[in-house]
Amino acid sequence: MNVLIAEDETLIRLDLRAMIERAGLHVCAEAHDGEQAVALARTTQPDVAILDVKMPSLDGVEAARQILCARPIPIVIVSAYTEQALVERAADAGVFGYLAKPFREQDLLPAIATAQARFNELSAVREEVETLTDALAARKAIERAKGILMQKDSLTEDAAFARLRKASQTSGRPMRIIAEAVIEAFAT
Repeated sequence: MNVLIAEDETLIRLDLRAMIERAGLHVCAEAHDGEQAVALARTTQPDVAILDVKMPSLDGVEAARQILCARPIPIVIVSAYTEQALVERAADAGVFGYLAKPFREQDLLPAIATAQARFNELSAVREEVETLTDALAARKAIERAKGILMQKDSLTEDAAFARLRKASQTSGRPMRIIAEAVIEAFAT
C-alpha cells in the first residue's frame, strides 16, 4: 500500500514514515504543506493519505477536500487540535479517520486500516448505487419505448417488448440503447 504523508514538522514526518515502513507499507510521497500534498496526490496516486491539519499555505482539511475531489482515497487526519468544529470540518470534507497527537504506532496502524475498510465499504455502496441507477434508467427507457411502440403500431405490451428484445439481439446492442433510439426517433 502506497502512503502519502503531509506534515510540516520534519521530525513528526520522519516518525510517521518510520512507523509506516515498519508496518510494511510504502511511503510514496512526503509533503510539507497542503498545496504540495494535493499536487503529490495527483502525481504519485497513493492508496491512502495521512495529513496534518495545521500546515502552511493550505490546511490538511482543505487539502483532503481537494484530493478527494480529484481522486477518492482514504484519508486520515492527524492533529494536535481536537476541537469539535475542526473534527466536523474534517468529516464534512470526507476524511475517513482523525487521530489526535501525540499518537503511537499502535494508534496509527489501526486508524489506517479502519480508514481503508470504511473507504472500501463506501466504494462498494457507491458502485451498487450506480448499478441500480443505471438499471432504473434502463428500465424507464424500455418502458417508455414499449409505450411508444404500443401506441404507434397498436402492439400489446408483450409484443412491444419482444420487438425491442429482437432488435437488441439482432444489433448486438443493449436493450437500453435500442429503447433510447426508439424514444429519440418517435417521441413527440
